[in-house]
Amino acid sequence: MVEVNSTFYNLPEADVFESWRKSTPDDFVFVLKMSRYLTHMKKLMEPREPVRNFLKAAGSLKEKLGPVLVQLPPHWRANPERLREALRSFPKDIRIAVEFRDQSWYVDAVREVLSERNAALCLADRDEKLITPEWRTADWGYARLHWGEGGPHPCYTNARLRDWAQRIRDLWPKSNDVYIFFNNDPGACAVNDARRLAEMLREAGMQTTRVPSAGEIAIAV
Repeated sequence: MVEVNSTFYNLPEADVFESWRKSTPDDFVFVLKMSRYLTHMKKLMEPREPVRNFLKAAGSLKEKLGPVLVQLPPHWRANPERLREALRSFPKDIRIAVEFRDQSWYVDAVREVLSERNAALCLADRDEKLITPEWRTADWGYARLHWGEGGPHPCYTNARLRDWAQRIRDLWPKSNDVYIFFNNDPGACAVNDARRLAEMLREAGMQTTRVPSAGEIAIAV
């Protein structure tokens, strides 16, 4: 599973998505970041055409298409009605996660908009601190862990990963899917942190997707 950031900047042609699908294992999932044309340029106005064009190309991933991350601009204040219209533009079978980057969005009216669409609030962690509310707005979850305070930088400490394992157990039943991503970094902290968190979750009786073993990470580095 991978979160694809490049689709935010430039939407590939359908044949590119098809090549991704054909070149990856059967159980691989692509999570795509929604185009900035909708989120940053149009600020969710008139969403139907941008959403339709995005999914027309991404649809070539077929069964490997996972959630779509709608990341809103920093310092753009809450507009629940515009958010509602944008979320309604996606087919109901497409999972949508929304990442807000202004505190004004964390109000009951916005939470209701997410819940009525079964869209997940993207939980975010930076410097080993949760910077979003712990809202469960869908029967699945989504989290982005940007950087920790362990060594080497920006790895996460075991204590913080245990906190996250507990949070996941508390917020979602074992039957729910939870998508968790670590920020890309040159020292492979993200890969190692994902492996350690997966181990903690498995020890707690939860099922996880495949992650590299410690030996594979050492060889890759």
